[in-house]
Amino acid sequence: MNTPLLKKIVLFILLLTSIRDSFAQTHLLSKDARVSVITCGTGNESYALFGHTAIRISDPYNNIDVVYNYGAFDFDTPNFVLKFTKGDLNYFAVAHSYTDFINQYTYEKRSVFEQELNIPLELKQKLFDNLNHALNSEERYYTYKFIDKNCTSMVVDILNKTLGDTIIEKKADTDKTYRTILYPYFDNHFYEQLGTGILFGKKVDEFGTKIFLPFELQKSLKLTRFQNQSICKDNKTILEFTKETPFSWWNNCYSYLLLLGLILVLNNKKVDLIYLFTIALFGLFFSFTALYSLHKELAWNYNILLFNPTLFILLYFYFKNNKKWIYNLAVIHLIGLGIYVMLLVNKAHWLIVLPLVITNAVILTKMALKTKPSKQITVN
Repeated sequence: MNTPLLKKIVLFILLLTSIRDSFAQTHLLSKDARVSVITCGTGNESYALFGHTAIRISDPYNNIDVVYNYGAFDFDTPNFVLKFTKGDLNYFAVAHSYTDFINQYTYEKRSVFEQELNIPLELKQKLFDNLNHALNSEERYYTYKFIDKNCTSMVVDILNKTLGDTIIEKKADTDKTYRTILYPYFDNHFYEQLGTGILFGKKVDEFGTKIFLPFELQKSLKLTRFQNQSICKDNKTILEFTKETPFSWWNNCYSYLLLLGLILVLNNKKVDLIYLFTIALFGLFFSFTALYSLHKELAWNYNILLFNPTLFILLYFYFKNNKKWIYNLAVIHLIGLGIYVMLLVNKAHWLIVLPLVITNAVILTKMALKTKPSKQITVN
């Protein structure tokens, strides 16, 4: 390699290093610096159903107005769906200019609220340093977990790290389960509500003692005190939009009830078999995700008693015309449904899955009655 070319490469590398270092360098904030928690309203897209949390740091003297966001992910990640399902998908922190951030939410017609933190300048500086360090190190990456690690919990963690103690913690609704807390967010999104109800297992029936949703953090900040004063000022509305209710001819309870009602009214053997096959297929998927996924929310899923993969065995004996085992397995599955109803009775999603319970019970009862062994009468 010739010397002039080598010099150019070295100079280019030094220039890149200089740019990186200058970007990573932390400014000293002025006394006019403001630190606030941003809470973004919910949207109609699946990723926006629960809102969003970010941190804003502004300092007019230093011409700084930055929003730090822990909710970024890369759709181009190899095996994206499998990684997300397994629970080892990396999310990461990014920084936006405040103007760009607000423009995005204006475009999406989602409300934005701000809570300025009442903390001394040295802690504002510490938070600014912590955020910039995280942004320019491996700390920017984290493995997403629905309850334990998300854009809101990461904000809580870095705020508590800055404050030097667990100052910010759950202040309200600790007597409600995670499932109960989540349910209202699915209003007008029926099948998302149904899907979440049957996919999530025992963990989401625990009491919601952790802050994991943006509006939970907003509510808790209002009730948190630090250094003998409220940790935040009054909630300020940056953007306000009336959330539009989406219309869908199929994503509603009416299509759900109509479909299950038709299955029962038709009383057709082929339709019943297709229904049981579909239920078993869902059960196989739930079993796979419970074993494969690192998401604790999917483990110990008692909804398997409704979406039971062993229905495949019942269908096998049905096609073999083995009446004895058709009857035995139908009865076993009916007992399983009874246990499921007892487990379900105090859960948030009991009403939404009740039509499925009834449909399963009717079809299995018909099978049991048609294959019930006749009593043998012995005459002496």
